[in-house]
Amino acid sequence: MDPSGGPRPVISFLSDYGLDDEFVGVCKAVIAGIAPTARVIDIAHNVAPHDVRGGALTLVRAVQYLPGGVVLAVVDPGVATDRRLVAVEVEHSVLVGPDNGLLAPAVAMLGGARRVVALTNEEYHLQAPGPTFAGRDVMAPVAAVVANGVPVVDLGEEVDPLGLVPGTVSLPHEDETGITGEVWWVDRFGNCQLNIDPAQLGARGGEVGGPVEVRTGGETRLARWVTSYAEARPAELVVLVDSYGLLSLAFDRRSAAAECGVHAGSGVTLEVPRRGPSIPVRPAP
Repeated sequence: MDPSGGPRPVISFLSDYGLDDEFVGVCKAVIAGIAPTARVIDIAHNVAPHDVRGGALTLVRAVQYLPGGVVLAVVDPGVATDRRLVAVEVEHSVLVGPDNGLLAPAVAMLGGARRVVALTNEEYHLQAPGPTFAGRDVMAPVAAVVANGVPVVDLGEEVDPLGLVPGTVSLPHEDETGITGEVWWVDRFGNCQLNIDPAQLGARGGEVGGPVEVRTGGETRLARWVTSYAEARPAELVVLVDSYGLLSLAFDRRSAAAECGVHAGSGVTLEVPRRGPSIPVRPAP
């Protein structure tokens, strides 16, 4: 509880700072100095450096499960340039971060922006010895004062929500050769989340227990649609619906990314095999 007797404010924090340097700890110290009752939830800090797309996908996967409050997201390769920093008010939350596409998918997931403010009011910034740590000097203190109850309209100039930089989240496409999408995310187990909805594969005749052709990097493998990792036979590539409702490539206790030679952003085509396939299909080794 905060001193007023209400619930403690929550700041959910995502960054590409990693945990080898002091950056995350310093940002959390700034927050504690301004909003000592706030609880900080670490979403992730090992987003690949400067990977705005990866950060946006991490955030959009997480944001539907975060409590209402403040979301602080810092993946900011344009730091110290004229890129804009913003606070985006959505239902029950305020998202603080750079306007570079990082926030846009999460904002859409949460029902769209009600108000967007550029962080131009320096009253709520720290005095910066240099311009290259805006997470510490601008975004963390702003997140803290919002957690304390400062209205977003006080943070700077209100801007048109339609002017937010859109996210670079790709969509799959279908033709006679199959459903072509890409790997959105490789988790630490090597499972490869695709941007393909299981209903799309089902509409082409795919079904649980049935075969699926998986084409990556010029190679075609025969996989099987299963419901759990443990259903995979030794060295068998499988396709399954992951915890976010999307199709993923996996092996049981092996890295699908390593076995298939793919990474985030790699193209993948799925198709349900027809009788007498006209292309050779290489089973998993």
